[in-house]
Formats: sequence, C-alpha cells, structure tokens
Amino acid sequence: MKTKRIVITGGPGTGKTALIEYLVELGYNCLPEISRAVTKKARADGIDQLFLERPILFSEMLLEGRLLQYHEARSAATAFLFYDRGMPDITAYMDYLGTSYSKKFTEICNAYLYDAVFLLPPWKEIYLQDHERYESFKEAEILYDFLLRGYRGYGYNVVHVPLETLENRANFILNKIKELT
Repeated sequence: MKTKRIVITGGPGTGKTALIEYLVELGYNCLPEISRAVTKKARADGIDQLFLERPILFSEMLLEGRLLQYHEARSAATAFLFYDRGMPDITAYMDYLGTSYSKKFTEICNAYLYDAVFLLPPWKEIYLQDHERYESFKEAEILYDFLLRGYRGYGYNVVHVPLETLENRANFILNKIKELT
C-alpha cells in the first residue's frame, strides 16, 4: 500500500495546527509543522527572528526537515499521512519576502510531490499573533495568495477548506481524500 501524502497549509493563524491535532485525535497520522521548532532553536542560539535575519538558512533548515518528513511516508503503515505545511510553503514564503533562492528549492519541490493539498483561508476571528507568529492579519491574507500561487505553480490542484467548525473542516478533508483511493 502506498501511503498518500496530504498537505494542510495556509497563512499564519488559519487553524492548521488545531486541525492537525484534531485529525490526530481521530486516529490519523500527522506530521507537525517544524518552523516553530527551528525558530525556538534559533532564539536559544541568540537569533531573534531567523526567518527575517537569515531567511536562506531558515529556509534550508525547513527544507531539510520537511524532506525528512516527506520520506516518512515510505515507512508509514497507513493509507494517509497528513503534513502541517509542505515543501512549497518554503518557496512561497521566500517569494512573499522577495528573497532570492537557489534552484535547489524548486527542484526539490518539483521532485517530491504530495498527493493532495488543502489550503485554509485567512480567518480574522481566530487569528492571534504570538512570539513565533509576527505577521499581521493583512500579511496573513497576502501570504495566503502567495501559498495559492506557489502550490499551483508546482502543478497542484489546491482544495480550499471552508471556514467551518473543526469537525466540519476535518470531515470536508476526509471526504475529499476518499476520492484519492
């Protein structure tokens, strides 16, 4: 059985992590977002905003971690493996910042493809800023557009997740992925 790789993405504060945690509660295998861990490690090393101060290093660390996560599907004994963000998020964020990057990023994104991508829209009512989420809500809206264009640029048919309860969002995704089997 080949495990299907399913990305759940969106700008900051769209409910991705809560949705991933809910899917875990339902018994699905999910891999967490790694950018917060990278950011916290950088802070411990004295770099307050690695993403802003050294965006290429930050992005390389993310790419390495997400590539490792991608390969976890090979040993997963499950029909679906969910990812809190995928590799194309990295180039979308760098495009948003206007950061130049090497072809390595796009080559990897083109070589290691996911089976489905679900994009969560900005949601003002649930949006919160914190120490790792520095973007304003307006910036989150702009990032949403960069994510949409970024994934489409890699050939994905992006599925938009409605602004609904956690349960309804999960059911929406689970019903859509049944079409992959």
